Amino acid sequence: YPLVMTGWMQVMFPSKANGSIVQSNGAAVGSSLIAQKFTSDKYFWERPSAIDYNPIPSGASNYGPTSLSLDTLIRQRRDTFLVNNHLAAGTQVPLDMINASASGLDPHISPQAALLQVGRVAHARNLDSMAVVNLVKEHTEGREWGIFGDPRVNVLELNIALDNSHR
Repeated sequence: YPLVMTGWMQVMFPSKANGSIVQSNGAAVGSSLIAQKFTSDKYFWERPSAIDYNPIPSGASNYGPTSLSLDTLIRQRRDTFLVNNHLAAGTQVPLDMINASASGLDPHISPQAALLQVGRVAHARNLDSMAVVNLVKEHTEGREWGIFGDPRVNVLELNIALDNSHR
């Protein structure tokens, strides 16, 4: 059975069966299914990870909703996001930029989270903000089958497109 299923997946969905590897300039740079850590102002940042983006011990922090540690961590993440993106103190930060995903490896952020980072990324790369906004829009994926989930942006794929956009 496993051999038949493996063969079937290789024929029907070869990219997914092999880890959804993302190529850039002929080299494998990651997987579209696993978040990577981006810290430079030249790149869009992914959502926080309780496991520092290490896929081996994937998981969450396990802080409960009444945890003071979680409250402190969320405040720090919000403040860091606001300061680094030069946003006003009252700006609503999307939840995906202050809450880690359950696996710690979610490669997507919301379009709103990406758009709030446009100014920082455009400035760091000396690009027109509208060109960066257009890249975000081009890399915004819709709902699964039009009804499940929310629109999202794959951070790795967006950052690769950003690198390739001004070569």
